[in-house]
Amino acid sequence: MIIKVDIWQQNLELETDPQLFSPRQADAGTLAMLAQVQLRETDRVLDLGCGYGLVGLAAARVLGPDRVVLVDIDPLAVRLARQNAQRNRCPPVRIVTGDGPAATGPEQFNLILCNPPYHTDFTVARRFIEQSFSMLDEGGRLFMVVKRLTWYQKKMAGVFGGVQVKPVSGYYVLMSEKRQPALGGKDIRTVGSAAGDPAVTTTRKHRKRLLKAAERRTLQPRRHRGPRDANNNDK
Repeated sequence: MIIKVDIWQQNLELETDPQLFSPRQADAGTLAMLAQVQLRETDRVLDLGCGYGLVGLAAARVLGPDRVVLVDIDPLAVRLARQNAQRNRCPPVRIVTGDGPAATGPEQFNLILCNPPYHTDFTVARRFIEQSFSMLDEGGRLFMVVKRLTWYQKKMAGVFGGVQVKPVSGYYVLMSEKRQPALGGKDIRTVGSAAGDPAVTTTRKHRKRLLKAAERRTLQPRRHRGPRDANNNDK
């Protein structure tokens, strides 16, 4: 089955499969999320749980292949994403099979886009949020789109220290930014939801997570892709 999608002024024809999420048309939640995302020239993007490649391939078209990685734990999704890259004459972009940082290695990003499987329990979503924190540079952003707000809002606020929420077309688009702990141990605050919820205060758990992440970065050299990596679709 082939679907046609227009994202960020990029026209894509994507092969799908009934075994994958949203095989008959581009998911409305994903499109709602992407409408809130403005790509920057300096972005290094991770499409986390890429499915058949809709988000990551559009980003690669805009930013170039060396600034985008697609990852999914499902081999069928990865196979179709690679086929769709060829179908749409996308530049060679890295598309890997695996689970988050175990697949991408020590590489860091400053933009992660994710539509978690919110029709099941929160196991996968919890892992995606925690993995995203570890894979983002300071100042990096995680965008996520969901149907049920409460759990995701609390989880992202607990991990990142804050979350912004915007209701869009029956969905909630959440954005969290990875930041340093405030000087002097002061609380970090961020904007609440678009509905007027109060700001979320950074928790002690979040401060500890930030400090541990900073310690790991001093011990591990960061890896950024070079030209040779653009032709290597799997690690």
